[in-house]
Amino acid sequence: MDAVVAVAERPSVDLPDARFLRACARQPVDATPIWLMRQAGRMMPEYRALQARYGFLELMKTPDLACQVTLQPVRAFGLDAAIVFADILPPLEGMGLRLEIIRGVGPVVHNPIRSAADVAALRTPPPEEALWFTLETIRLVRRELAGRGLPLIGFSGAPFTLASYAIEGGHSTHYLHTKGLMLGAPALWHRLMAQLSEVAGRYLLAQAEAGAQALQLFDSWVGVLSPADYREFVLPHSRHTIALARRAGLPILHFGTGTGGLLELMRDAGGDVIGVDWRVDLDAAWRRLSYGVAVQGNLDPAALLAPWPELRRRARAVLDQAAGRPGHIFNLGHGVHPTTPVDNVRRLVDFVHDYRPEPS
Repeated sequence: MDAVVAVAERPSVDLPDARFLRACARQPVDATPIWLMRQAGRMMPEYRALQARYGFLELMKTPDLACQVTLQPVRAFGLDAAIVFADILPPLEGMGLRLEIIRGVGPVVHNPIRSAADVAALRTPPPEEALWFTLETIRLVRRELAGRGLPLIGFSGAPFTLASYAIEGGHSTHYLHTKGLMLGAPALWHRLMAQLSEVAGRYLLAQAEAGAQALQLFDSWVGVLSPADYREFVLPHSRHTIALARRAGLPILHFGTGTGGLLELMRDAGGDVIGVDWRVDLDAAWRRLSYGVAVQGNLDPAALLAPWPELRRRARAVLDQAAGRPGHIFNLGHGVHPTTPVDNVRRLVDFVHDYRPEPS
């Protein structure tokens, strides 16, 4: 925990008063900061207009367009941070996997990893070569954000989530290929995870060098594992990724879904902020983490589709559980749904900023 405390002593020097960065450091803020995962969320008409003209990967790999998408929610709502418009999977392309994102289907890897030969064939090019487009987007966004006082979040997929996509070839329900490799060929699994942890860590570090002011590690699917399997097969590799990113001296956010049974282990892997999804009460999660890190979350994304009185009630419940303790960043437990009413987002942001829970 010493590394967390060392970084938490000060927010980013160029934005010393930014709510989001102060909350990452568990410092007092004038209002609870809020940003939303998948902020563009496919809900904004401005985003849908671009999506009608460009494929997802084309949007993401064209820095001028990705910059526009990054800034759309910042301009529309009073959010406390921007997150670069990107995706967790392009690092796999640089390693030699053929990625396609199919509308209505999602990501598809056309040459999934299933053997030792597949792992041996993987490349690990520098992020400046393989992921230059996101690094350039970060540079563009930072210039556009100048004067707004808003930090920019960079991110990467975590080793396990990258591995699950690479092995399954796309989204999965039971992750049988992934767990089959993990349990049936543990040496090969660790070899793959070592490569992925290096790629993810160097990518995060490159984003920091390009201008990101906080870094989030997305382990979206790690909740499918037991604590014992996380400890043996994931923890060392996530820890390595975070240790590499830690060299930037920026706040690091560590997020997963379905991770109510893994919170302490995720804390041990590292990070200044632990993301909490809606399947666990925020106050209970923070107690389990001994209040030694900040927490982010944890409204159910479906609540944003509810009538305003119900959405307000649920947002208040999250804020009351945080109880005004320094170190809470309001967010969803996962990404914004595409059908979310834009006005609900606007009202939620205003409500979070205005609400003052009683300190515990």
